[in-house]
Formats: sequence, C-alpha cells, structure tokens
Amino acid sequence: MHTRRDLLAASAGAALAGIAGRAAAQTYEPACFKPFAAGTKTIQYPAKKGPYRIALANGYAGNSWRIQMIKSLKAYAATPEMKPHIKELKVVSTGTDVAAQLGAVDNFINAGFDAILTIAVSPTSFKPVIKRAKDAGVVLIPFDNVLDTDEVIQVNEDQLEMGRLMGRWLEKNGVTSGKVLEIRGLPGNSVDRDRHLGFREVMEKHKGVQIVEVVGNWDDGTSQKVAADAIAVHGRFNGIYTQAGSNGTVRALIEAKHPFVPIGAEGENGFRKMVYAHHKDGLKGASAAQSPGLVAVALKAAIAALQGQKLPQYISVPIPYVEYQQMAPGKNFYPDLPDTFYVANEFPPCNINITAPDIMKQSEGNT
Repeated sequence: MHTRRDLLAASAGAALAGIAGRAAAQTYEPACFKPFAAGTKTIQYPAKKGPYRIALANGYAGNSWRIQMIKSLKAYAATPEMKPHIKELKVVSTGTDVAAQLGAVDNFINAGFDAILTIAVSPTSFKPVIKRAKDAGVVLIPFDNVLDTDEVIQVNEDQLEMGRLMGRWLEKNGVTSGKVLEIRGLPGNSVDRDRHLGFREVMEKHKGVQIVEVVGNWDDGTSQKVAADAIAVHGRFNGIYTQAGSNGTVRALIEAKHPFVPIGAEGENGFRKMVYAHHKDGLKGASAAQSPGLVAVALKAAIAALQGQKLPQYISVPIPYVEYQQMAPGKNFYPDLPDTFYVANEFPPCNINITAPDIMKQSEGNT
C-alpha cells in the first residue's frame, strides 16, 4: 500500500466519509486499532442498527493456520462481547481461484450482508468488488493478505516491527556481540522480507555481531536441518532469531548439545512448551506471531465500523507477544495440544484472548 488518500464516496443513500489527517487519539479504541503510520487516514461509515450479518470470504483453507483462523472467528463471534452484535455468521472458503473468491464476495453483497471479512487471494483484483461493496453500503475488511488499495479498512500486524521486536529482545538479553543465527522464512514473501529488515535494523547497530543467515521456510523440519548445519559449520551461537519452524530450531540445539541461548521465535505451542521446560537450563525465549487470531481483530473492527466509529484505514494490530517469564501451561501454551498449534491468540489492547479449548471445539467448515 503506497498511498493514503482521503476516502469520499457515495453509498446506497448514505455518505461514506474518509477524513483527512492522522489517525491518532480521535479514532475509536486507539490502543487496539493503531494506525500503521503517522499519516494514515481514517474511515467512518454511517452507523447501522445491529445485530449484523457478517461473512468471511476466505480463499485457501489447506493449512493449519487457515483452519485455526476459521475456528478462531467462530470462537470469538460466540463470546459475550460479540454475540449480541451478530445476527448471522457465514463462512466460505473458495480455494486459490481469484474469480471464485470475488464471486463469493459478490454473493454476500447481493445477499445483503452488512460486513465481509476476507484474506485476499490477489492483492490487485478487488477494485470492482470494492466499488460494488461501497455502492451497497457493505463494510469490506481485508486482513492478513491485504489489498493494494486505500479505499477500505484493512487489518494486519506490522511485520517490520515484529523483526525489530525480536532484535530488541535479543539485545535486552545480552546478545550484542558474537555469532547470531537468523533463520528466515519463505523466500520472496513480503512477511519474510519485512521481518528480516526489521531484525537487521536493530542488530546491525552492534558492530560486534556476526549474523549467519539461513532459510528455514517457516517449517519445523527445514528449520531443524538448517540450524543443525549452521551449528556444525559455525560452532557456537550467542543468540537466535527464527521466524517460524521454532520447534525444529530448538530440537536442533538439543540434538547438537549446543548450550541453550536466547531465542526470538514464532507462536507455536511446541516452542513455548520447550522454553517452559528448559528455561532454568538457559533456554530464554520470546514468542511473537502472525496469529490466526488476527481474524478476531478484523471482526471487532467490522462491528465498530458498522456502529459508525471512526477507524484508521490501515490498522496495525498489536503483535501477540510473550516472554519466557510469562509462559504458563493452560494460559499461553497447552501441553495436550499439538506442537504446531498457534497459541499466540491474545491481543490485550483489544481485550481479546481466544482460548485454545474454545478454538478447538469449533468446526473449520463452511457455514
């Protein structure tokens, strides 16, 4: 998203006002709905009377993150905070076909839904459907994979800041010299790029730090292999940043009998379990994630927009984050759940904390 224009558009007998200026304290719940940048504009829709009909037009649903995202939406919609505002919740997953997803959005518009959440298959193909939603007075909110537009409210975490966060955490834990292992994500992906740039922005201020960079593809098996290879070649590291595949990274340390060091990592259940089990042995960990619970913030934003609240056009969601001192079984990780479960589903500034039991009891299917 390269521009931030004021939004002023007619919609089904009511004006949709885009208000110039900075989206700061004058916006609704600014601690939760934080603007991505100081110059982010605001959007304010005409207030509608609830309860509302809400839809999710998902694309791909073939991995654990997407399945958990759908379950998280259903779990949050059933909470005492959200349930009174929702008359109907409809979920459709259309796969990777752009036309199919756009068709699903059109169907929801034509069926009179009040708000549509979406993880866009393509960032550039939504222009016609954005206009149709606007003309019908429908609130369209992309999240996670967002759109190349400034005409709708969008919700995402700040990936650049996530990289900085991990760099600052390593600094705080004494990693300001020596070898540091950076395990990157899937090449060519903007999330990998931005996290890498944020991490390097912090760590490269320390002239005594030597960063060894490998590619883990956000995958446990790959991360374990590349971490093991790096240890074999470079010897001891003073700290590690692994974007994901965090379970594999720790297993590589254990199998290589490498001393435990501070690790900044993702939000997998297994990583937090291992940090909790070994922190007294020196395994200090910080866990931050691109959470499937991002959908809950998108839903909360949709309800606020329908109520006529003023929101930033591009919302920077608080990053779900916990350090080893706060890791506790049953609170922010779960011994009985799979290692690959994403437990980072708490957004304290938004008063959102979707528990694993509430997520797991939901279905992932279309409704």
